[in-house]
Amino acid sequence: MFSFFNKTNANYEQLAYEFNFKSIDGGEINLQQYKEKVIVVVNVASRCGFTPQYEDLQSLWTNYKDKDLVVIGVPTNNFKQEPGSNKDIKDFCETNFNISFPMTEKIDVLGNNAHPFFIWAKENHGKSAIPKWNFHKIIIGKNGKIADTFASITKPSSKRFIDLIEAEIKN
Repeated sequence: MFSFFNKTNANYEQLAYEFNFKSIDGGEINLQQYKEKVIVVVNVASRCGFTPQYEDLQSLWTNYKDKDLVVIGVPTNNFKQEPGSNKDIKDFCETNFNISFPMTEKIDVLGNNAHPFFIWAKENHGKSAIPKWNFHKIIIGKNGKIADTFASITKPSSKRFIDLIEAEIKN
């Protein structure tokens, strides 16, 4: 039976590389510039119990950025834990976690105003691609398709997460 949310039925008429975000600094983050790299897209927030994962995300970025991986932080207030301005968010991340990976401006990841990337993720990977909370991770393989998603509780330093990243880098 056909299911719109069945991953096996994903037709991927668009790849992740077709999406752009506005950066936290006001510039552009064009995913096309990361073609043939593994991309980790994470919706983030400063006032969340999972906020310490910023440290793991920065370590992931530091350890793998020269091995075809990019981490992109996507601040959102959809879960009412990121009320600050883009400047507040950037200052918090730099001061508390020394974040150097790309960050988007604060956007919606859910609902009618969700960024098109998150709508695409849902359409092509099903309900598991929909963030249920902050620090939901979407892994884009080098082919521009979703390799997997990880719930907030999965740390970026976990064996399962790292194993997938390393396997995708080798592809």
